Amino acid sequence: MPDLRKEIINILDNKLLTPHFQPIISLNQKKIMGYEALIRGPSDSPLHSPFNLFTTAEQFNLSTRLEFLCREITIQRYADLDIKEKLFINASPLVLLQPEFKKGETLRLLDQYKVNPRSVIIELTEHKPADNYEIMRASARHYRSMGFEIALDDLGAGYSGLRLWAELLPEYVKIDKHFIHALHDDPVKLNFVRSIQSMAISLNCSVIAEGIESEEEFKAIEKLGITHAQGYYFARPTIIPLETLDNNLFTAGHTKDRKTVPLNNATTAVHIIRDISPISAKTTISEVMNLFHHNSELIILPLVDDNLASGIIFRDKFLTKLFSSRYGIDLHGKNPIKTFIENTPLCIDKNMPIDLVSKQLTSLMTNDSAFIITNNGEYMGIGTLLDLLAEFTRQQIDNAKHANPLTLLPGSVPINDQVNQLLSNKIPFSFGYFDLDNFKPFNDVYSYDAGDDIIKAVANTLTNHIPAECGVIGHIGGDDFIVIFTCDDWLTRCENILEAFKNTVPAYYSDNDIKAGGIHTENRAGETCFFPLVSLSIGLVDPQSTSRCQSHVDIADLASEAKKMAKKTTGNSYFINQRMTVKKPENLQSVVHKSATKLHAVN
Repeated sequence: MPDLRKEIINILDNKLLTPHFQPIISLNQKKIMGYEALIRGPSDSPLHSPFNLFTTAEQFNLSTRLEFLCREITIQRYADLDIKEKLFINASPLVLLQPEFKKGETLRLLDQYKVNPRSVIIELTEHKPADNYEIMRASARHYRSMGFEIALDDLGAGYSGLRLWAELLPEYVKIDKHFIHALHDDPVKLNFVRSIQSMAISLNCSVIAEGIESEEEFKAIEKLGITHAQGYYFARPTIIPLETLDNNLFTAGHTKDRKTVPLNNATTAVHIIRDISPISAKTTISEVMNLFHHNSELIILPLVDDNLASGIIFRDKFLTKLFSSRYGIDLHGKNPIKTFIENTPLCIDKNMPIDLVSKQLTSLMTNDSAFIITNNGEYMGIGTLLDLLAEFTRQQIDNAKHANPLTLLPGSVPINDQVNQLLSNKIPFSFGYFDLDNFKPFNDVYSYDAGDDIIKAVANTLTNHIPAECGVIGHIGGDDFIVIFTCDDWLTRCENILEAFKNTVPAYYSDNDIKAGGIHTENRAGETCFFPLVSLSIGLVDPQSTSRCQSHVDIADLASEAKKMAKKTTGNSYFINQRMTVKKPENLQSVVHKSATKLHAVN
């Protein structure tokens, strides 16, 4: 058995470590934005794997020495390779608290190897309890004062991840790969990641999804609006960093899923495009100066070569930066304009809906007033924040005109428009017509206010089980709701909705009526009858049937007939208009059409 203490000391003394670099991807820009440095020991050593290496170092109180050596070797290799993208360096909070921790050592190394601190992100990895949050905050402030950004690693895997997030307010937070693995098949993981993304937006923080290994996982995190990703799906860690990505990694997800869009997506980025002639990134600064000088209305200049945009020059920023230098145009005039570019511009596909464009810009919290609009990745024109805001406001006002005043859900007009658009684009979807049973008797006995509460309970149940990426919910009047399902698990969601609503309803009845299982009141003929508790009936039209329809009218007919059949069954139930085999959930009535129908389907 090898002497691990001698092995780890030999590795440290002789600097026998090798950094590997795994790309971190900007999903908005579809390019590599940085690399995480991952250390490996000698290939013929029992400490080759990082787990064995760092565990052994901790065992012999050599963690701090190992971490500084990793940092030195990584920074040196990063400089030797002349990498332009950001470098993510792992740092343990516990090491920061050790007596032998050397303040400013990282900055010294960067200065030695001529690396800009603004290119480095300190990635805090926390797998053991660390209760001294004041020291953590001080460390974060110290790093930031030297120009570093902060990332919090493995959120969800540590002991106090959320607390650290709130204390440190990092620029990046990385979600532990456990929550990414197969999240497209796991509603709990999906909701967890969705919550993290929502919190990140409010905290002006970018989320990095770690451990993406499949196209399905990539598509799932992209739908949630997560802006950064890392994992074997894109690239494995390598000694020589991967420089470019295969565009098919992105188009695979987009061609199948980007068409599945939220309500009222008729307005897309192409509707706000400004046709501005670009210039080459090789154009000299003096030539750009002349362009602005001779055209006072020219505010934005996109830089494009071979139909690919590399930057945007803003008139005010350009002139301010140029003349802030003592010699200005005389010093910089012959340099290419690309030297003035600090950030790669945000690129938006022309078919992206306006509301998704707004979400992406909000998640990035960019200060730029314009972005690139592309067609299949190639430059098409410019979009501005002012035009986006004007169009988004107009769209919101238009939506409000047709919203139900009780639930604020879309009414029949936008729902019908959405159905017609999905049909015209040949995008598969299923359709559900939700209606309450025994609602009028409940209204008569418990009052209209109680009836409104039941209707709002339906709306809440639907929105809780159908997020925006899975469908569109409409309230077309009274106790009638419509759902356009753009997900594959529409039937499971309906079963869950019925089960949840069944458990919700008793809260709106008195104890005596709950024990009785319903209420006694007059029917429409004035006769006293017994009415069971309010329940929900769903008429469903599957994707195969909707695809044979020509308009929302055809689908409405199919759904109405299915709903009538569902209402013939007592209690919470659904009815599907086509022959299929469905497993009936426990305590839930389900009815499936068993034979050919004479519904208004288009053959």
